[in-house]
Amino acid sequence: MLQVVLVEGALLVLFSCLEVWYFVRGALAVVHAWFQPKIWDILTVHSFGSMVLPRDLDQMCHMNNSRYLRECDFARLHFYTQNRLLLALFQLGGRMVVGASTIRYRRSLAIWEPFEIQTKILGWDEKAFYVEQRFVSKRDGFVSAVMFCKQNLLDCSPDKLIAFLWKRRMESPELPEDVKHWISFLSANSQTLRAERQLTRRQE
Repeated sequence: MLQVVLVEGALLVLFSCLEVWYFVRGALAVVHAWFQPKIWDILTVHSFGSMVLPRDLDQMCHMNNSRYLRECDFARLHFYTQNRLLLALFQLGGRMVVGASTIRYRRSLAIWEPFEIQTKILGWDEKAFYVEQRFVSKRDGFVSAVMFCKQNLLDCSPDKLIAFLWKRRMESPELPEDVKHWISFLSANSQTLRAERQLTRRQE
């Protein structure tokens, strides 16, 4: 009886301190992707299926806004595992972080609605990959949301990673106009924040 109480107490503390299901879901995505056929084309569109569950809902009984970004995490993790990009990055001693993301909601996803996330690397520069992720309803094919992600590489570069994994140098495709505008916004925003910081330092 005491052992049961201790186990239940440990689980309670664990689930209270950590987002356990996030890590479980991420691990399952990696394991599933590893046993899928390898993706040989870095520019291919990758599909990751999911469904709106009761725990995903907000007060309006639609999928919570934050859940979209969470699902994008799992879809990218699955994609980077299946094309072995994540493994190659670890072998090179690099890391990957989200430098920026912007999501546009077009139509809400309702409870039990099946959908897929279509992930595509649109291009890259010397520091980051630019990724588009679309939420496509499996009921009618409508694109319910679109997310752009700037995937920064640390201690590595996209060119070095691609050359290591695919054994050849590849030029980035020309980025779509909307993505170019988004990158310009990111640059302008960074300049604004730097200027504000310098002004604050002068005032101090």
